[in-house]
Amino acid sequence: MRALLIAVLSLLLNASAWAQSLPRSSPASVGLSSDRLERLPAAMQRYIDANQLAGTVTLVARDGKVVHLETQGWRDKEHDTPMTEDTIFFIMSMTKPIVSTALMMLYEEGRFLLTDPVTKWIPEIAGKQVLIQDDAGVHRMTPRQPITVRDVLAHTTGLDPARELLTEDEQALLSRESSLEATLIKRAPLPLAFHPSEDWQYGSSTDYVALLVERISGEPLKDFLQERILDPLAMNDTSYVVPAEKRDRVATVYSPTGPNKTIEVYRTPEYSSVPFFGSDYYGGVAGLFSTASDYWRFSQMLLNGGKLGRIQLLSPKTVNLMISNHSADHDIYIRGPGYNFGLGFGILNDAGVARDPITPGSFTWGGAWGTIFWVDPVENMIGIMMTQISSYSHLNVRQDVGVTAVQSIVDSYSNKPYSVQGYSVLNPRRAL
Repeated sequence: MRALLIAVLSLLLNASAWAQSLPRSSPASVGLSSDRLERLPAAMQRYIDANQLAGTVTLVARDGKVVHLETQGWRDKEHDTPMTEDTIFFIMSMTKPIVSTALMMLYEEGRFLLTDPVTKWIPEIAGKQVLIQDDAGVHRMTPRQPITVRDVLAHTTGLDPARELLTEDEQALLSRESSLEATLIKRAPLPLAFHPSEDWQYGSSTDYVALLVERISGEPLKDFLQERILDPLAMNDTSYVVPAEKRDRVATVYSPTGPNKTIEVYRTPEYSSVPFFGSDYYGGVAGLFSTASDYWRFSQMLLNGGKLGRIQLLSPKTVNLMISNHSADHDIYIRGPGYNFGLGFGILNDAGVARDPITPGSFTWGGAWGTIFWVDPVENMIGIMMTQISSYSHLNVRQDVGVTAVQSIVDSYSNKPYSVQGYSVLNPRRAL
């Protein structure tokens, strides 16, 4: 018991020292109610007490200040290891916004236009056909337009055809190789699910974003991210592989496979020692590990119009382009009605239809193991929740984070125009 107490105190002291670099303030100093904000950890605790989650890290920031950073429950419940602020999580699809940002940095350098065909850099996918199923049966036809750079950023490519419509030989091409490039080139003969730009489909598009970053920049993706985004933003705990000296900070992953969907161990931290999808697979759809505070740095950079401290990664104009609607009126089924999709983010368009308390114009995304972030440019506010559960559709934990964070606002900025750092955007947010 004494040894356990010493270990817990050591973890807490180390986490406290680690978090001191964050700009901290009180909720009241930025127009939030401290009492009302306590509803956020109370909501998380209910899931932990019910053994539906092992633990959480939640973060709320406003006006560039972190006003709530709270840990609850366990990083590793089986070994009584408490959750700490520096716990490292596998963020799954929250990799996508970071990789999309990397490509938009190259856009700002004049390396391409969003209307350029992807085949300019990935010629291996030229000649794809569209796989159509209609009353006449299943047939193939020439695409009406090419896949553009904007399409891969906005998930309007059609690059993920329905498996059941493919031939057996084509289905065999779906398995991953050990690297991103080898996988995508292997899949090059596969048909498209629809004509590019004419529908929205969540899938492998951001892996093509990742390959574009590599081929346009001439650098491996992981090196580009490290040099151009992670190091400049001091995202020191964000990586595709967790170093051995940090591996004890990786959260155990759970799944709701116990009685009444209570949690059981799904993956132990050792899985973080190699890239998730393959020995040399550094992709865009998923793959990064991160912490709540690291992801706040990335989110705050976007909210600041591409800048954090003295580091300017993007222009405010480019950020506003990214958080504009690039999915037309297509169904963003993974988020539900009321959402559009930008260049790497889901965009809230209609709060009433979405039944979402954050402001229209806010942008967001999450990961398949429960993590989520959102940025509200109107309220100048960021929310982040980190947890690790392999399936969470039976839980309302993500929605609860949004509701309990936003309801703490007592001084709303909603009379201001939708903008990032003063740059007005089209309303509703639709790209020309």
